[in-house]
Amino acid sequence: MAIKNQESGTILRNRLSRSIVLAIRLLMEQGAPGVESLDKVAFVVLALNKISESVDLSATAWEKRDYWVKADAFRMEWEWTTNSAKGLHAALLAENWQQIASELIVVGQKLHKVQISPKNRIGEPWVGAWEALQKQDANKQAG
Repeated sequence: MAIKNQESGTILRNRLSRSIVLAIRLLMEQGAPGVESLDKVAFVVLALNKISESVDLSATAWEKRDYWVKADAFRMEWEWTTNSAKGLHAALLAENWQQIASELIVVGQKLHKVQISPKNRIGEPWVGAWEALQKQDANKQAG
């Protein structure tokens, strides 16, 4: 029996967007990059990929109902997530912090409307993300 995700695509995208903005904010506040920086950037990559997947699922559902224009517009609105995830992933693997910074600026600009309250309950969802991304990459290369 498969367990279904109880979170709608919109709720997932909103939650991940807030987490991404917080991770970027904290990255920009720290001085030199360190181990935590790898986790935060890897989290942004993973979160952007997850957002991209949710967009595709939502758009596919609309296409099944013959809302082709709405599905296409929605995909175009979020298409940047795939490109940013790829660019950030490549820069992270190379540990090119200048490129990472410029990619994060683009992501931050795209999510500029996202508000995070000072008393947010987001926590630290990026903990262990670098290791998770490396495992994901290893599985892709093996499979």
